[in-house]
Amino acid sequence: MRASDTERERIAELLREAVAEGRLDMDEFDQRLETAYKARTHGELEPLVQDLPAPGSAVAPVGSTAPAPLRGSAANWPARIGGTATSKGAFALWGGFNRKGRWTVGRMFTAFAMWGGGEIDLREANFEDRETVIRCITIMGGIHVTAPPELNVEVRGIGIMGGFGEGSNEEGEPAPEAPRVRITGFALMGGVGVDRKRTKAERRRLKEAREAELETRRRSGLEGPRDGFRKEL
Repeated sequence: MRASDTERERIAELLREAVAEGRLDMDEFDQRLETAYKARTHGELEPLVQDLPAPGSAVAPVGSTAPAPLRGSAANWPARIGGTATSKGAFALWGGFNRKGRWTVGRMFTAFAMWGGGEIDLREANFEDRETVIRCITIMGGIHVTAPPELNVEVRGIGIMGGFGEGSNEEGEPAPEAPRVRITGFALMGGVGVDRKRTKAERRRLKEAREAELETRRRSGLEGPRDGFRKEL
């Protein structure tokens, strides 16, 4: 069966996702992407993603009308939910704390900072439960929470002579299969901030993937001359 432009773009999206997750190196990505844009039939497209599951689910058939997976998500969410919590709280007094990297967030996590600060990074974290509550209490201190754009995050807090709210938000939308995290608490003469952004490694992989894709499209005749395209950028 002949492949459509929409189906070629869907395969390209799956390849971008794979390189962002580290499943493909840049050479493999470049080769598969070039083949995808030149493909004319489903039979040419299907082998390009047979060994590349979409985050949290199996790859949808080429002819499916299901939307492509979210760009840049490095999260296999179902695999990151469950297990024993490695931390259910954090405390800082005249000092600091951090929870980041590979750790498992308790379903109820309480953080307290007084005359100090703390960092809670959820970008590579696992979750004890699909529903998680993070309580942040700070007095003349600060707590910073960083979450990936695809995580379902709700911020409900109170700032008294201080601030409690969301900051930067990188491109991306919450994934339906991702955990739901409610961040609550209060900040007295201090602050609790919530940012949604990707890790540096993931941003670098996505940037390299976009650059490789532009070069592939140019070689395939899908874009104008390099100089003209740079002017548009």
